[in-house]
Amino acid sequence: MPPVYYAPQGGHPGQDQLLTDRAMFTTAYAVIPKGTMRDIVTSRLPFWDDTRLWVLARPMTGFAETFSHYIMEVGPGGGSDRPEDDPNAQGVIFVVEGTARLVLEGAAHDLGPGGYAYIPPGAAWALRNPGDAPLRFHWIRKAYQAVAGLDRPDPIITRDQDVAPIAMPGTEGRWATTRFADPDDLRHDMHVNMVTLLPGGVIPFAETHVMEHGLYVLQGKAVYRLNQDWVEVEAGDYMWLRAFCPQACYAGGPGPFRYLLYKDVNRHMPLSPR
Repeated sequence: MPPVYYAPQGGHPGQDQLLTDRAMFTTAYAVIPKGTMRDIVTSRLPFWDDTRLWVLARPMTGFAETFSHYIMEVGPGGGSDRPEDDPNAQGVIFVVEGTARLVLEGAAHDLGPGGYAYIPPGAAWALRNPGDAPLRFHWIRKAYQAVAGLDRPDPIITRDQDVAPIAMPGTEGRWATTRFADPDDLRHDMHVNMVTLLPGGVIPFAETHVMEHGLYVLQGKAVYRLNQDWVEVEAGDYMWLRAFCPQACYAGGPGPFRYLLYKDVNRHMPLSPR
């Protein structure tokens, strides 16, 4: 059986609902709860048929500047034969509901829930929904930072179900990371991984590092430390962290806590404006 991941459905709350929610935006982090992903905040893209999307992250000067993160919703038969208009953009597709037919460099791939694709910059690709139900997937984009002497990365097509999580040392498997790209492959300047914490598992220190993060909770719930605050998060919530924002986590159960994680990696820090 394929894994089940949370995906937004849109709609609107009733007029009798309270306005108070967990949404917050600070100088160090943002929390975008699942309840904010409604019809009124969707966007559309050129050359995408029967498609809408929720924009969770975009480059913002003075906050997080390296990536964008969309949740795409494509109706039956919809999609695009011209999906990307930036020749330097690389992308990761992660399917949470339905089936995506991805044609990448002339080869067709059907991706169901858990399906993962890394699309190198400049690659020729198209994506359609061949099914009878809506297709929902994450699309994370980053401008590729080329380095003289390193080739551009190859495409990656895989599934969550086919990649064994790697336990963090000394955790007895309670904290593990599913790595879809080889962390030693320096051609990659971004990683999109999946982190799993079993009930009671913790990130046992306040990570404070240069990587920017986007974290979408696919399953479960936890209490997450963001800068000076402890925030309750659950499946469908999104956390957006600028560089050096302290972070830690305590997984609350009753099932696994899993999230999709973006970070920028493997490059010198620019010493002048880009």
